[in-house]
Amino acid sequence: MTGNTRGLRADARRNRQRLLDAAVGAFSGRGADASLEAIAKEAGVGIGTLYRHFPTREALVEAVYRNEVARVCDSATELLAEFPPDKAMRLWMDRFIDYLTTKQGMADALRAVIASDDADPFAESLDRISTAISTLLDAGAEAGVLRSDVDPLDVGFALGGVLLITSDKGLRDRAGRMLDLLLDGLRYGAG
Repeated sequence: MTGNTRGLRADARRNRQRLLDAAVGAFSGRGADASLEAIAKEAGVGIGTLYRHFPTREALVEAVYRNEVARVCDSATELLAEFPPDKAMRLWMDRFIDYLTTKQGMADALRAVIASDDADPFAESLDRISTAISTLLDAGAEAGVLRSDVDPLDVGFALGGVLLITSDKGLRDRAGRMLDLLLDGLRYGAG
């Protein structure tokens, strides 16, 4: 969970998370003009609750973006706790492509945030993503299954390239095959 939510009651934290979850779908599907009333209704709360948590549309968009970055980045450690490093890397790649797809759907809404404020929600994202990829690569190198000479940002940009090539919904299977090829290139002894 992102932001300072520790001081919130449990029900307020749940409401906030439900609002973020509903907003992801709304902004991804309908862009920056998604109805805040519809988001509140989808989350099962009133519009007043939405405004208590997010006083402006821009605040909601930024919180959604930061929440999605945190989810995908935090999942690296979670996956490593459950799977061998190479399997965790491949599963994380799928999650990252899903995150990029969501972000792509929110592009108009994110541009509106940047245009309306000096805040740049992308500022810390690259570092968080690089750290998540480094965590996976380091675990794989330590286990002897992934190369140790790979720049995490190169992996991130390669994943972005996969999305650019396969961004049509009918090409998700192709994206999976491309991710398999990318993982093969990361395996120990591949270079």
